[in-house]
Amino acid sequence: MVDNNNNNVNLPPGFRFYPTDEELVVHFLHRKASLLPCHPDVIPDLDLYPFDPWQLQGRALEEGNQWYYYSRRTQNRMTNNGYWMPMGMEEQVVTSSSNKRVGMKKYYVFHIGEAPNGNQTNWIMQEYRLSDSASSSTRSSSKRKSQPKSVSIFLILRV
Repeated sequence: MVDNNNNNVNLPPGFRFYPTDEELVVHFLHRKASLLPCHPDVIPDLDLYPFDPWQLQGRALEEGNQWYYYSRRTQNRMTNNGYWMPMGMEEQVVTSSSNKRVGMKKYYVFHIGEAPNGNQTNWIMQEYRLSDSASSSTRSSSKRKSQPKSVSIFLILRV
């Protein structure tokens, strides 16, 4: 059964997707980078940069005014109508039980127009990536043939 008000077709009716930063990194991103299955498999892969944020509806996991998806990290953060500009410093994502760093989170704001003179919008993106120590241990412990390079989870919000 598909809920027409919600794009979470892989979640049972009544379930919502509101993960913490730790859950996004540990239960989804780490498994993705290790080429392990995620259950439930609800976050889609998406090449972000051809799309403006308002074009993500129906392409990414939507929960309220938030869109989640996996994408490769890249230096080019430009879309057809604008660009994502970093804001602030990266923040650590730590485990609640041991306060161990498992990932990093960076914020971006979408600007319409050409860099650096675009107009700031109310679209915010959070990029979650594995911390350097977590990603290097993943690579060294994995015997798999191909590792996804620089995969991140992105969360886009309209505030």
